[in-house]
This record gives sequence, C-alpha cells and structure tokens, in this order.
Amino acid sequence: MRKYELTFIVRPDISDDAVNAAVEQVQNWITNEGNEVTRVDHWGRRRLAYPIRDQREGHYVKLDVSVKAESIAEIERNLKLNDAILRHLLVRLDEN
Repeated sequence: MRKYELTFIVRPDISDDAVNAAVEQVQNWITNEGNEVTRVDHWGRRRLAYPIRDQREGHYVKLDVSVKAESIAEIERNLKLNDAILRHLLVRLDEN
C-alpha cells in the first residue's frame, strides 16, 4: 500500500452534521477496500479562490491514507459522483 493525501471540499450550504456524514462516507469508501485512514484533519469553512458550482466557500477536509493502487479508481469515481463534494485532490506522497 502507498501513502496518499486526499483533500476535498464539501459544499458550504449543508449542515455540520451533513459535513461530518460526508467525511464518514469518504472514510468508509476507503476502508471498505481494505485500505486505512491514518489521519483526518478538518480545516473548516474557507473562501474558495474562484467560484465552483456557484459556491464561494467550502468546508475543507484533508485525509492521510494508505491505499492499494487498484482502489484509487473506485475512490475517485465515488468522490466525483457525490453531490456534496465540490472538488477533490488525491496526491501520492514520497516513500521517504
């Protein structure tokens, strides 16, 4: 398994409970494939650099994860299909 950093932005017009539910859902997608989430970091509500889907703010969340290579496509597909998530970025970290 390789280490990745997953950062995603959740819509600002949903409640804090719904934001937490979206984060738990993403964690479940990752762990259901036999992968693990090592750290969850809520950055809070922040202003976006440019509007995304007519939204000017969003809830930023960063996850440090260890993921098998064959699970990446399914995780990214689920992130794209979730309406609560505006954007995501999955970056592979160096082995060092």
